Order: sequence, then structure tokens, then C-alpha cells
Amino acid sequence: MKWICATIVIISLCITSAYATFERHYRGVVYPNVSIDGVSFAGETPDAVKTYWLTKNKPLSGFSLELLYDARIATISGEELDIGYDATMAAVQAVSVGRSENFLSNLFIILSRQKIDLSPYFRWNSQPIDDALDAIASDVNIPKEDALFQFQNGRVTSFKPSKDGRALNAPEAKLRVQLALYSAARKGEQTIQIAMPIDILHPTITTDKANSFGIKEKIATGYSEFQGSIPGRIHNVILAASRLNGMLIKPGETFSFNNAVGDISAATGYQSAYIIKEGKTVLGDGGGVCQVSTTLFRAALNAGLPIIERHAHAYRVHYYEEGGFKAGMDATVYSPSYDLKFKNNTSSYILIQTKTNLSIPSLTFELYGTNDGRIAQISNQKLWDVTPPPPDLYQDDPTLPKGTTKQVDFAAWGAKASFDYHVTRGDEVLENKTFTSTFRPWQAVYLKGTL
Repeated sequence: MKWICATIVIISLCITSAYATFERHYRGVVYPNVSIDGVSFAGETPDAVKTYWLTKNKPLSGFSLELLYDARIATISGEELDIGYDATMAAVQAVSVGRSENFLSNLFIILSRQKIDLSPYFRWNSQPIDDALDAIASDVNIPKEDALFQFQNGRVTSFKPSKDGRALNAPEAKLRVQLALYSAARKGEQTIQIAMPIDILHPTITTDKANSFGIKEKIATGYSEFQGSIPGRIHNVILAASRLNGMLIKPGETFSFNNAVGDISAATGYQSAYIIKEGKTVLGDGGGVCQVSTTLFRAALNAGLPIIERHAHAYRVHYYEEGGFKAGMDATVYSPSYDLKFKNNTSSYILIQTKTNLSIPSLTFELYGTNDGRIAQISNQKLWDVTPPPPDLYQDDPTLPKGTTKQVDFAAWGAKASFDYHVTRGDEVLENKTFTSTFRPWQAVYLKGTL
């Protein structure tokens, strides 16, 4: 029994002596078998460990993080991020291995020669990232919109198509940024680009669920501009467009502009503006309504609908060549002689929606229905036989004071114009037609006072 106790005492003394010798040898430096991120720091002082990681941080000062979204880039510099390894913490952790308050734990680490690989603490300032993601979210986030459809007395009184929304997926974006920063540190990359994750938000009530007319989506748009119109003309454009807004065209129905708009006169709210009548430009009730028929004509063409009746103006009107349109893309109306007619040869109703923008004086028609796969093409637009206007005409007017001159008609160049209209659905040809227009040269007319 005594020899067992003696043996234990001797072994303990040997271990204590070896531990003391080991401790003296590694006093103030990192113990053997201790590494950080695979790099051994055995026998290194805390300052040496700190210096190593500070050196690793130097290239990161020029790092650039680029967040990509909507063909735009939000850039955050390494200086803003203050990106890098915590050198002080790395030094403290490395030298603390085997030096805890638990003697037996320390002794086990030393005697077992167990390899211990620490993970360096990689840190950055998250505030610039949060700020950038907030700014991106304000740019890209769009709330989803449920459809609105109210039908009364044969007309759609309230309509709003459903719209998908979208939103930045912030948690996923932060994860991607985190992984990118770790990658930059390990691979020494100076610039990393990250595509921002944007989720599509689908409405609860889609357009097709909000109505029973088969109206699912926008099928065409028509557009025109009327910069420089007199107040009476602008009033008439808005009024005539409002009379068509919310109208439904049945499947198989032929739409008549004149029937839809109704009587155009002072009695129905129209004001005086310039119209073409009996070979002259004169003030008359409803001047400007042709702006509306022209815009609807363009929408019907873009929808691939068959045009049953269309008439060109007597002369070129500059309003109908604004916004990038060529001569011949117009449609005049004058009841009962001239009408604009087209047929709804789709399987669903077509809803007419109108929008007037007075900041850039313009009119937009939007047609809603069901896209049946048809494709409309307008091509081969031509203009020829362009002729100058006749000389200005001056006429005496005894109702005007002498010395007064008043312009009552405006010059326009004559020309012939045409374009091809081709509509297909798969291999089927639905429309193949050429529209032609003959515009007379028009002279400016001035009245001279003789009173």
C-alpha cells in the first residue's frame, strides 16, 4: 500500500515539475497545437498574433461591396464597413487556450497535445448595409393591388386592374451580404457584386376573379398628344373621352364611335373649337373630338381588331403626328357621314378605359379583355406626293377694324400616306389590310379688317 502511495506522489511531482517547466517555456506566448483558421501560432506572443491579423486586414480597406438591383448599383466601401478581423480578440483567445481557471482542463490540453483551431472573429459595421437595404427597399418595393370592378346600368363605373407587387427580401439580402464579406476576407477579393433578391407579391383578387365578363388583362393601348390646343378643344377631348370610359363591347359586337359618344353639341356640354367643315377650318361645337377617335383607332389597331370603317382627315393635322407618329395614323368622325367602327372578334368582352394627362397634354386609351394570342403589326408606313400649301389667302372683313389681321385657317402640306396592318394568331392570318390617306394641301387664310 505504501509503495502505491509513493508511486502516486512521485508521478504527481513529475507531472507538476513537467507542467512548471512547460509553463516557464511558454510563459506569455501561445501554447503548441493552437492555431487560428488553420494558421499555427505556437510560441507566438499576443502582439505577434495581433500583428498577423492586422496585416490581414490591410487589403480589406480597399474592398467595395456592390448591391445590384433594377440595373442600378448601390456601393458600400470597405472604409464605411470597417470590415476586418478583430486582431485583439484573436490574440487574447489564442493565448488563453490552456490557461483557464480549471487546472485539470489546462493539464489535459497540454498533455493530450490536442490540436485546437480557433475561428477568427470577423466583424463589420452593419449600419451602412442596413441603410443601403432600406434605400433599395424604398426604390423597389411596390404594394400588390387587388382588382376593383363595379358594374352599373350597363357600364363599368369603377375599375382597377390587379397588379403584382414586389418587395426586397431583406433577410435573404443580409445573408448574401454576410457570405460575400466572408468570401472577400478569405479570397482577397476587392470587389464583390451581389444581386438583391426581390420577391413578387401576387394580389389576392385578380382582375379575372373580380368580374364575370372574361376581362383578365390589358390587351392594347392607344396614345396621342395635343400640345397647344385651345381651352375649348381640351375641354372637348376630356368630355368625349369620359363618355367612352367604362364602356363594354360584347363579343361579336361592332363598336360605333358616333353611337357610343352620342350627340356632340353645345346642348350636351361641348364647347367651340376648330373643326373641318365644308372645306374650311372653322369654330364649331365639339372641335377636338377627332383627337379621341384617332386615339381609339390606334388602340383598336394595337389590339388586332378588324377596322370596319375609318376615314382620314381632309388635311394633315399636326396633333396626330406628335408623339412620334407618322402621317396617316388618324381617324376623323363627323356624324352621320363619318364614323369609326371596329369589331370585337374576341371571345370575351372588351372594356374601354381612358386617361387624360394635362401636364403633357395627351390622351391614352387602354383596352382590357382576354389575350387570345393574336399579334398585330403596323409596317411599311409610306408618305409620298408631298406638296406645299397654296399661297396664303387674305380676305376683306368689314366686321373687323381697319388695320386688323386675323388668321382663321392654317397652312398644311399635302401628301398621300399609307401603312400595312397585319394580324396573326399562330399560323392563322386574321387581318391583312392597307390603310391609305389623301391629305389636301391647305392654305392659311387671314381676314383683313376694313371697318
